[in-house]
Amino acid sequence: MEAPFVLPAEETAAEAIDAIRDELELFDDWMERYQYIIEMGRKLPPFPKDWCDDAHRVPGCQSQVWLEAKEEDGILYFAGLSDAAIVCGLVALLLRVYSGRSPDEILATDPQFLRDLGLVQALSTNRGNGVEAMARAIRSAATPQKIS
Repeated sequence: MEAPFVLPAEETAAEAIDAIRDELELFDDWMERYQYIIEMGRKLPPFPKDWCDDAHRVPGCQSQVWLEAKEEDGILYFAGLSDAAIVCGLVALLLRVYSGRSPDEILATDPQFLRDLGLVQALSTNRGNGVEAMARAIRSAATPQKIS
């Protein structure tokens, strides 16, 4: 599996969530955390321009967000992009947790971690709803009828 799909840095989704929590705790305030999240987005693999279409668009996001999923040997990999820097970072954060995992692990990883990390509360209402919409789209791709 290669670009534009995100390869997992950690062995499990739970380890990715723990690592993100530890990294966010290094910063004193949300402005510094936002900068860190934006930097995560800048490191996403290049997303093909021809995927920036309605077929790949995630509904429910204030900004434009596009996702693509690919299954290989029972593992789902995701690629993503947004037209907003902070949202691109949130895409990167979600893909770090969910990409490169089995459908069972994806479905077992509740997006409640977004609230537990304080991310949803720290964002505007629309952005908070959008990040939850992205998590739903990722989990939807892992449901058995969606896997091709």
